[in-house]
Amino acid sequence: MQTRLIRTAILACLLALLAPVAFADTWNIDPAHTTVEFSVRHMTISNVKGVFNKVSGQVTANGTDPSQVQIEATIDAASLDTRQPKRDEDLKGPNFFDVAKYPTITFKSKKIEANGEGKYKLTGDLTLHGVTKEVTLDVEGPSTQVKDPHGNIHIGAHATTTINRQDFGLTFNRTIDTGGLMIGNDVSITIDVEVVKKAA
Repeated sequence: MQTRLIRTAILACLLALLAPVAFADTWNIDPAHTTVEFSVRHMTISNVKGVFNKVSGQVTANGTDPSQVQIEATIDAASLDTRQPKRDEDLKGPNFFDVAKYPTITFKSKKIEANGEGKYKLTGDLTLHGVTKEVTLDVEGPSTQVKDPHGNIHIGAHATTTINRQDFGLTFNRTIDTGGLMIGNDVSITIDVEVVKKAA
């Protein structure tokens, strides 16, 4: 009898531990409605912008507690697009992203903290050009949930951050005649993401 009670107690504990996993919601990034844009200063006088056209990943949520949200995203570095083929070729080469050697850019969340109404600080590890650094994004959202005609549920969010490209080994540069740099070191990143939870 005592042995049976012990087994029952152990089983109950295991079920309690597994319950959050069993009922966790998984949302997939919708690449067709997600934009990852970057902006960098050119010759100190203008900003050059580009996007990565291929992004994938998942968001796992357990209930409505933001601290239980886990985010993983992968960007195809070769999908870089600044609307100038020659510049894109240079950016994909060994002087910059070196996509042949480092084909992906990844982000994995570590912590989410409230930062006002509908705003959060999202901290995670960004791996770029073979270097992993902790970054923090300012997030607005998530939006209200919307159901599409197929019964799938969609939500969206907006996030921004700024990184120093030299921290990730992207150090190539030239000096212009005024003494400034051809390419700025600070890179502004703007993300508009839409995620989908498939209908049951």
